[in-house]
Amino acid sequence: MWCYRGGSISTEPRINDRIRVPEVRLVGPSGEQVGIVPLAKALELAQEYDLDLVEVAASARPPVCKLMDYGKFKYESAMKAREARKNQAHTVIKEMKLRPKIDPHDYDTKKGHVVRFLKQGDKVKITIMFRGREQSRPELGYRLLQRLASDVEDLGFIESNPKQDGRNMIMVLGPHKKKTEAMAEAREAQAARKAEAKANPGKSQNAAESDADGEDIADDVDTAEAETVEAETVEAQAEASAEV
Repeated sequence: MWCYRGGSISTEPRINDRIRVPEVRLVGPSGEQVGIVPLAKALELAQEYDLDLVEVAASARPPVCKLMDYGKFKYESAMKAREARKNQAHTVIKEMKLRPKIDPHDYDTKKGHVVRFLKQGDKVKITIMFRGREQSRPELGYRLLQRLASDVEDLGFIESNPKQDGRNMIMVLGPHKKKTEAMAEAREAQAARKAEAKANPGKSQNAAESDADGEDIADDVDTAEAETVEAETVEAQAEASAEV
């Protein structure tokens, strides 16, 4: 009778005394082929070299085992995985909402957010929200979208042309710069700031803290801006609900 007792199946290879086979195909610490040897002999060689006997191919017959420093191997593997995640670029679509008759100051603020998003290599979805009689003047939203696209044309391009979607008009801007390039430039700028701080130890604490803030950009973290956009989105949704 089959019974599931819970718990996860370990994906780590068996090492040393956990290996339960009569013989193994042994690979030396430098990658040399030792051949098929009894398990006891393989464990004896592992002790002699002060290394671990690690099963690297359990499905082979006999299983393939290698002599290595397993702790060092796990550490190096974790570092490689971390570096791979660090260099991995995720496609992110930010969103910015505007009104057709937006105030000049508000327009400059929101345009600043769009500029920062494009500099980071992110796409930006621009939504013009119409209310009341504004719905009969879609050209106002179209002109505003074209104006914004023109203001940031050195950083991004129109990936999706303006189109009406119910009471909204939507346009998507794509960055000229790839995400990986933006992240690399941010890291270079961060390294330059650190080098400058080291060359000028008399730098004020406030300036040093300002440089430290740049690390968030290098790690692709834009929490403050995301919260700003989220707050604007919630406000806009509340206004839209009130109109209904």
